[in-house]
Amino acid sequence: MSIVIEALIKEKIRAGSSRGVAGIVNSIETLEGGGFLVRRPFPKASFSEFDPFLLLDEMGPMEVGPGEAKGAPDHPHRGFETVTYLLSGDMEHKDSSGHAGRLRAGDVQWMTAGAGVVHSEMPSREFARTGGRMHGFQLWVNLPQRDKMIKPRYQEISSSQIPKATSGDGLVTVSVIAGEAMGQKAVIETRTPIIYSHYRIRAGGAAVQKVPENYNAFVYIVEGEGLFGAEHERAGAGQMIMFAPDGDEVRIENASDAKTTLEVLLIAGVPLNEPVARYGPFVMNTEGEIRQAIEDYQLGRMGAINS
Repeated sequence: MSIVIEALIKEKIRAGSSRGVAGIVNSIETLEGGGFLVRRPFPKASFSEFDPFLLLDEMGPMEVGPGEAKGAPDHPHRGFETVTYLLSGDMEHKDSSGHAGRLRAGDVQWMTAGAGVVHSEMPSREFARTGGRMHGFQLWVNLPQRDKMIKPRYQEISSSQIPKATSGDGLVTVSVIAGEAMGQKAVIETRTPIIYSHYRIRAGGAAVQKVPENYNAFVYIVEGEGLFGAEHERAGAGQMIMFAPDGDEVRIENASDAKTTLEVLLIAGVPLNEPVARYGPFVMNTEGEIRQAIEDYQLGRMGAINS
């Protein structure tokens, strides 16, 4: 990059400017867990990660009949964090360390797997019996090398505990899962700096999220169609918008003639810039560490879930 161009970019950032769009990623559909369908922008063959993020899955939205709900039976994790955000439905989870809990609509579970746990995520008995609407997200956040083998930890935040805000014109609302947005600060603690905001933007509304220049940032569109970045790039439900590191804010707009509310997840974080070795539910820094994780799981060193 020339000295002149670099200076212009720095001046633009100092002035406070909207990032441009670096690319738009289409989701694929795939089966997970016990056979439930998810939409996944990454990882896939053409796009494996977006440092420090490893995976984003959208579960549903789907209507399930009595006895039809599926989940993710006992499975291990090591070396990263899983963030489960439930918009509708009812899930129960438990793990090999004796932890158990329940997620209802609007709740978040931020699980730091660290050295390793065996975990299960299943529809609650009541939801499995009655059926209903299931819709949620799971994000995988990589852990830095220094934290790969820390003790597992859970942060379970109910919908009522998640900070929320509404714009002065009433057109934009936000739920702040991690980081800060619209004057509200999340209650969740993260191992590295992370922003995770759920925006709902009515027709004619616009959201501007401050994102430091050293963060990687993307938006996933949950519902509707919007205009993104400095160029007002248009994208719709199921697409992921990656932003270039050429500004210190992300701008999201819903056209004044839109027929639906635009609903998006804005996710950003400081990249780790470390080697990534991954094999299914294990994410480490070297292939040797992956082999050790597999051996530890197979020999029962991560424990087992008591039924």
